[in-house]
Amino acid sequence: QVQLVESGGGLVQAGGSLRLSCAASGSIFSLNTMAWYRQAPGKQRELVALISLGGLTNYVDSVKGRFTISRDNARNTVYLQMNSLKAEDTAVYYCNQATPSGVGLTWGQGTQVTVSS
Repeated sequence: QVQLVESGGGLVQAGGSLRLSCAASGSIFSLNTMAWYRQAPGKQRELVALISLGGLTNYVDSVKGRFTISRDNARNTVYLQMNSLKAEDTAVYYCNQATPSGVGLTWGQGTQVTVSS
C-alpha cells in the first residue's frame, strides 16, 4: 500500500505562510482524488482541500482564498500552500486519498502547524 509522509509544518505568526508537502511512496496517479485534512486539539479531523486527478479543486469555506492545493504526479507529491494564516488554522495537517466512503490509505504522522496570534 502507498504510504504518505507529510512535512513543512512549523510555527508561524498570524498573517504568515507555509507550504506543506505530502510525499507518497508510490504513484499517486492511480489514487485519483487527493486531499488535505487537519485536526485541531479537541476537535475532529476535518477535510480542508481536495484535488482531482485532472486538477479540479475544492476547499472548505474557512480557507477559501487563502489556501491552494496542488499535485505533481511525476513526483508523487501533493502540496498545500497556506497564506494569511490565522490562529484557528493551528492543527496537525494530514494528506490522504479521498474516496466516496472516506479515505483510502493509512494515515501518516501528519505535520504540526502552529499559528501564533
